[in-house]
Amino acid sequence: MFQNVGFAGVMMVLIVVLILFGPSKLPELGRAVGRTLFEFKSSARELVGDDRKEEEEKSGLLKSKD
Repeated sequence: MFQNVGFAGVMMVLIVVLILFGPSKLPELGRAVGRTLFEFKSSARELVGDDRKEEEEKSGLLKSKD
């Protein structure tokens, strides 16, 4: 999705964000974005871990039946 965005595009977005929110709100905004990404990644890891546990349990049950 963002593969075609170059350095100039990123700089334009940063300038627009700076104009919209001002320099005093940027640290707060950055922390909020960071927390959101951290929570999203944690949830994704948890879901993948749950799927792996289920697969391991199923394969363990199949092996024990043999």
